[in-house]
Amino acid sequence: MPRIDRELLCRLPKAELHCHLDGSVRPATLLDLAREQGVTMPAQTPEALREYMIVRDARNLEDYLARFDVTLSVMQTEGALERTAYELAEDAAAEGVRYIEVRYAPVLNVRGGLSLGAAVEAPLRGLARAERDHGIVSRVIVCGLRNMSPEVSLELARLAVDYRARGVVGFDLAGGEFGNPASLHAKAFEHARCNDLACTCHAGEGAGADSVRQAVHVCCASRLGHATRLIEDESLTEYVNDRRIALEICLTSNVQTRATESYETHPLRQYYERGLNVVLNTDNRLMSGVTLVDEYEHATRLGFEFDDLARMALNGFESGFLPFEERRVLVERAKAEIAALRAAP
Repeated sequence: MPRIDRELLCRLPKAELHCHLDGSVRPATLLDLAREQGVTMPAQTPEALREYMIVRDARNLEDYLARFDVTLSVMQTEGALERTAYELAEDAAAEGVRYIEVRYAPVLNVRGGLSLGAAVEAPLRGLARAERDHGIVSRVIVCGLRNMSPEVSLELARLAVDYRARGVVGFDLAGGEFGNPASLHAKAFEHARCNDLACTCHAGEGAGADSVRQAVHVCCASRLGHATRLIEDESLTEYVNDRRIALEICLTSNVQTRATESYETHPLRQYYERGLNVVLNTDNRLMSGVTLVDEYEHATRLGFEFDDLARMALNGFESGFLPFEERRVLVERAKAEIAALRAAP
């Protein structure tokens, strides 16, 4: 087995399926955009702003989400959205990410007068440019929000379907989970599914296993965002495993939001040993202060070895929302790269 260090983890080909655009902005870019738009940031240097934006004192998911007010304050123009999407893909490519699905709720980016269509097209342009410049394949997932009305979620699902052939590959439901059941947004998921758009759903992060049950059985999600508390429901855990529903695992943010007490108490190890389809992700690179390499490094501290990490990386490529043929090409390339890493002296 190759010796695991950060260089190897960076070279390991990876796919990231759960990464929020408005949670993954460079601090220097926030300051640039703030100056251009006349917005005041809570800190005035990239280093100080980076430290401010990392959530260290959240009591729950809602506390963690409050930091998004800062990034969204300057993500209200086409230029800002295109730039932040490009830079996110560029940063991911430098970490060995070959495929990334970037998610966000465009309804939060129209406060300055943008249309919802423009708020989708701008990030798609940025991601397409990053693919040309850096070779990273990038797609978009449009998010509805639990704390908004079901009518808004349905509008966003329609938006996602409208752009299905232009770079949007999925629909998601995000936002404050406790007290905001996914079942209220079932029509949005139904519209996406009936128009052949894949669905994922945040669940089991800010609420219990019953929230995951709704995501699976009411919303019929084919992937689950976080699913940290799925483990509390034995029957549902077996159901999810039997049907290979992918779990988008975000170790660091789960510790920050108190979904789990520590890395050591996270159910990732239990999920993996039981054969569940787990994929490592950053969630929010800025608020969590992590890269995908960091998250893989955290996994090594939990006892995962190279073959385990390679399996989780392949899970990411295999569970992406790309068309099958495109997905298969990425999987075969990743397998070849992994074989080369395994054979290297």
